[in-house]
Amino acid sequence: MKALITIMVLTLLSPTVFSDYNPNRALVKSPSQKLLEGHSSVIKFKLLFNDWYVVHTRDVTTLENELKNIDPRIIIERDFKSSKRVLPKTRDTYERNISKARSFFNDPSATRVWSFEDANRYGISIERAYRDLSIPYQEEIIVAVVDTGIDYNHEDLKNVMWTNTQEIPGNGIDDDNNGYVDDIHGLNTLIRDSEGNATGDMMDTHSHGTHVAGTIGAEQNNDIGIAGIAGNVRLMGLRTVPNSGDELDVDVIEAFLYAAKNGARVINCSFGKDRNEGGMAVKEAIDFIGQKYKTLVVAAAGNSSRDIDTRPTYPASFNSENLLVVASTTSRGRLSFFSNYGSENVDLAAPGSDIYSTVPRNGYGSKSGTSMASPTTAGVAAEVLSKFPKLTPREVKEVLMKTVTKSRRIRRSLASQGRIDLYNALNSLN
Repeated sequence: MKALITIMVLTLLSPTVFSDYNPNRALVKSPSQKLLEGHSSVIKFKLLFNDWYVVHTRDVTTLENELKNIDPRIIIERDFKSSKRVLPKTRDTYERNISKARSFFNDPSATRVWSFEDANRYGISIERAYRDLSIPYQEEIIVAVVDTGIDYNHEDLKNVMWTNTQEIPGNGIDDDNNGYVDDIHGLNTLIRDSEGNATGDMMDTHSHGTHVAGTIGAEQNNDIGIAGIAGNVRLMGLRTVPNSGDELDVDVIEAFLYAAKNGARVINCSFGKDRNEGGMAVKEAIDFIGQKYKTLVVAAAGNSSRDIDTRPTYPASFNSENLLVVASTTSRGRLSFFSNYGSENVDLAAPGSDIYSTVPRNGYGSKSGTSMASPTTAGVAAEVLSKFPKLTPREVKEVLMKTVTKSRRIRRSLASQGRIDLYNALNSLN
């Protein structure tokens, strides 16, 4: 067993192999769409936001050669993929007598979610916040899960799914004229129609996105399964991360924009890549949706056991007041062995080892990773916003960072020096 763990850690620490890109489309920043017209290499283009366009081409190298000398303000970014990756297994075992535990929630497996414990037991005070604070809900919060999709038929998720009420299910028509057909619960940027448009069915065929979704907002007090952190939430699914984890920049940006335009106040990003190739389109998209739509992006710090202040990972290492970056902790209050860290680029920590949540086909199971710490934080952010909806992304970020439970075990690894705490955050605003 020890040998297997050693091999796994070495794999996590090894350099990422440079990934390829989509040869038939690129991100182009141009001060005018007219500068993109009339070129043999341009098949079609679409405005994404501000001056950023997605340009479809027969060959991206030819496109670059045609556009590079037209105007010095034109910026061309290839649509780079991430790298294939596997979630780390954990060496942390949660020790608790579940049969004797009691919960504020009637969900039978709520006690298996150890992050609900109080801060003195290395949780984030979820049960304490619900039990001891009576702050009324003001607004239902939409949280977008940009991931492998969500099993929207799951017994613990189906009643909390976001629904596009302007779209008629299954009729094959873009009823709301937003450019997408039958986008009922979200969007699938991985499967596109003959025109290159993202499709509507974002069903999870992996498990990662469904697990993330349950942590954020599994239905509470329904006598089924677990309870999610946020109690007044709708979950929007964006299938943008392939089962191999090899997502593309254009798909990520399109998912962000779709989520924000459709009312998502929080976007969870349990993905990332070790190399950014100099691209700034994703970063500018995060800035844009924060400023225009008041959308906070919560991102996993990554699972390479490294300091991302010196060895960046993206989107976690982008500098944006609308981005909250999360490391992972264990049930003993330590930084998870796989977790990235950084006193500048990682804002706070949250439980991410052995997190029990929903998986497809009405199942439940444990996963570990900063992928699990990020939705724990997104759930807290959504619960705070549901009671204080006027907060901006920057204000939510400040509240969550200022009210962490500080710990000597992790303080040098994080900007806030501590672990997120729902009770502290809500109490500070009450």
